[in-house]
Amino acid sequence: MTLTTSDPIASPATLAAIEHFAAKLRYETDPSDVAAAQSAGERFVLVDTRGHAAWHQGRAVGAIHLPTAEIAERAASEIPPGVPVVVYCWGPGCNGSTRAALHFSRLGYEVRELMGGFEYWAREGHPVVDDDGPVVRTVDELTSPRPASGGVISCDC
Repeated sequence: MTLTTSDPIASPATLAAIEHFAAKLRYETDPSDVAAAQSAGERFVLVDTRGHAAWHQGRAVGAIHLPTAEIAERAASEIPPGVPVVVYCWGPGCNGSTRAALHFSRLGYEVRELMGGFEYWAREGHPVVDDDGPVVRTVDELTSPRPASGGVISCDC
């Protein structure tokens, strides 16, 4: 059932909730969906917005490194206009990716924030690499089910 402003049973509170949750889905994404989009070859750039020490410590496979402080000067030369961007920082206790998303938005990019950041990317068992190569982590069963027989991690939400 989809309610619209012309629906007689749609209260202002219901419409506000619909608008709120629809906006969250437009501006946020989760690690499982990003990994699935990478596997499907969808066109977007995954951006690690953390500082240099954090990048060297470990990052999501397929991400580029563009610290928040460098977005204004580097984004246009490294990410073509019109290419969607997904940003992440450390985790849910850090609003660095929110600041980065704001910078990208001001530059005209379509941008989404990775919910849970690098922490949940890693905890859910998605591929991580550091300066020495792949980092193998077990799936944290409090964040994601065990991988299926094909190795695909999906919360089936």
